[in-house]
Amino acid sequence: MVDTIELREQMIHAAKELKYYRLISLCGGNVSVRLDDGNYLITPSGMEYDNMKPEDICKVNPEGTVIEGKWRASSDTAAIIYIFENMPEVNAVIHTHQPYATAISLVEDEFPPCCVTQVDALRGKVSVAPFTISGDKGMGPLTCEYMEGSFAVILKNHGVMAVGVDLRKCLYAAVYLEEAAKTYCIARAMSNPVVPMTAAETKAEAKDISRWMNYHQG
Repeated sequence: MVDTIELREQMIHAAKELKYYRLISLCGGNVSVRLDDGNYLITPSGMEYDNMKPEDICKVNPEGTVIEGKWRASSDTAAIIYIFENMPEVNAVIHTHQPYATAISLVEDEFPPCCVTQVDALRGKVSVAPFTISGDKGMGPLTCEYMEGSFAVILKNHGVMAVGVDLRKCLYAAVYLEEAAKTYCIARAMSNPVVPMTAAETKAEAKDISRWMNYHQG
């Protein structure tokens, strides 16, 4: 991606969408993209997205140093850069504190496929990575290790790391993960245990590539 005002505005719009879909509160989470010049754009730390302007976005180099912008980059910058460097197919990363997916991490080691939306948008199950403290670079290696073919990883007691080949696809992964997680949590409240989709059902749902296109993951 080329660093333009339009791209920075898209990042701010994506962050506001996270707030709209209740995946974050106030200044929580972050949005980042890979640039064609080898650097990265990352939302600043501690700033509410409703007040954010394109010039507030931080440009950082592969070492995590801010090379353009007057604010401190997200505290998760080191982890985010690790993800970019080790997942070359990924051009956008979104980190959230979405409550329903995070709730699953408190009771499960993985989020089994339970809704067609989850399969269509995320390829099936979503793994739960072990706990690391906020801002720790270890979130990066754990995200890469536990992605396992999905477009998101749930960080235990923390939130979600979603990825995509572009910003829109990354946003879709985070939003549809929360929709499926909400359904799962409602079902857990009604009945325990929840019966997930079978392997055959999951395979059948994921087989038609046109479904991926419908969810912007083609």
